[in-house]
Amino acid sequence: MAARGPGSVRAGALGALLLVVLGVWVVPAAALIEGLYCGSQSCYDVLGVGRDAAKAEIGRAYRQLARKYHPDRYQGEEGAEAGQQKFLLIATAYETLKDEDARRDYDYMLDHPEEYYSHYYTYYRRRLAPKVDVRIVILVTVCAISIFQYYSWWSSYSEAINYLTTVPKYRIQATELAKQQGLLNRTKEKGKNRRSKEEIREEEEEIIRDIIKNKIDIKGGYQKPNISDILLFKIILFPYYMCTYVAWYCSWIYRFTVRGEEYGEEEKLYIIRKNMKMSQAQFDSLDDHLRQTFLERQLWIKENYEVYKQEQEEEMKMKMAMDPRWKRYRRWMKSEGPGRITFIDD
Repeated sequence: MAARGPGSVRAGALGALLLVVLGVWVVPAAALIEGLYCGSQSCYDVLGVGRDAAKAEIGRAYRQLARKYHPDRYQGEEGAEAGQQKFLLIATAYETLKDEDARRDYDYMLDHPEEYYSHYYTYYRRRLAPKVDVRIVILVTVCAISIFQYYSWWSSYSEAINYLTTVPKYRIQATELAKQQGLLNRTKEKGKNRRSKEEIREEEEEIIRDIIKNKIDIKGGYQKPNISDILLFKIILFPYYMCTYVAWYCSWIYRFTVRGEEYGEEEKLYIIRKNMKMSQAQFDSLDDHLRQTFLERQLWIKENYEVYKQEQEEEMKMKMAMDPRWKRYRRWMKSEGPGRITFIDD
């Protein structure tokens, strides 16, 4: 018998080690996996039906076995606990085979036992999946947020109208308009249709309120609600908004970058708003004369805006320096602020 060299010995040892590793890590291709579905038993055998059994046959088999092994009826020799385990196994088999998708996955596991980890993934993905369609959950959530948003918007708008009715400036203007239109004269009828002073006052308040609603343009966060601005419609109209924005952006590039056109007033205000990092609602809430000042100072030019911004910061510092409340706060921070430690006898 020929002697083996060191190389063949090392090769043999490496092969043996490889076999050991493979023996540890390679999972045997068993069709029935413990912990999945009915475990080491076939769900078909548990119910006593064949793989070609129809759904009605599976249901009949389950009802018969469920009546036999129900914990309240089972009187077998194995005991109540064994009967309960059998009942749970029957219920698991029925839940697996009654659903077409689950049954298809189970049959695939029986036919392809080598795909061990794939079966685990499929089983737990189905078990951990939400029972309710995620799309329905998202739709209901978006609708709820939209309803709350619209209601809050109306509340803010109503509060703004109630406040404006108490402001003398707007109340006097609304009263004058009501008199010019003859609306207040109708409330002071005589004869049989004469009403109490309280009823007349309530009607006059409602007339003034309606005039303020229709004549005063409230902007910003207290403007009149628009249903197209709520979340649900924003999502529905998102493709339209996206296409509109892309078309506008391409037009902007073509007009002002390629062709070199001069900015119009609308474009200048847009650039100013972007420089100030303000939303459209915030910018619209500014007074007209303030926006006109922005145009006069040519704030769409970056250098002019930087100068304006520096002036505003200096002005704010001056106001804070002259504000008595700010002075008190600085004295407090200097003498008794949170970073100071004092030793005071009680």
